[in-house]
Amino acid sequence: MTTDVDREAAKRLASQAHEVGRVSGQKRWRKVLQRVSRGQLGRRRGWESVPQLGTPWQDTISGERGGDWRQRAANLDGEFAFSVDYQVCRECQLAWVEQPYTLPEYQRCGLASAGLAALRIEHPRLSWHTLGGHLRDSKAFWAAVGADVAGGYRQRGLCTHVTAG
Repeated sequence: MTTDVDREAAKRLASQAHEVGRVSGQKRWRKVLQRVSRGQLGRRRGWESVPQLGTPWQDTISGERGGDWRQRAANLDGEFAFSVDYQVCRECQLAWVEQPYTLPEYQRCGLASAGLAALRIEHPRLSWHTLGGHLRDSKAFWAAVGADVAGGYRQRGLCTHVTAG
């Protein structure tokens, strides 16, 4: 059962979205192998363990998507209270977010809004989109977080510079 104390902790966590620990996750040999094999070799298989960082928010390789997809996550008491996968293309000035998820007990505490806002601040002048269509239940969420955002998190396919993973 979620208490008011838990929800207050989640709201404090949202206010710390700028305190991000990072793990690059880049393995040069993997990129070379993928390029040489045209993406057939060097893919990650399943979740690669990413260390828990000592920061409230962390930015790591995506556990679900290959290529250069990243995951931004909010850590509350040792579990991810919020996470979203994202990809940017500076050349096209485009960015995508996929599968934002907030644990049900922390929904409406500002974690998703804060996490997405932090990404936009770190990657200015980009137009933000999603790959998939928005489910009926999530349309209000996307309308709220997409207000006054370049691209508005509307559906858009990837450019030729990035991979779907």
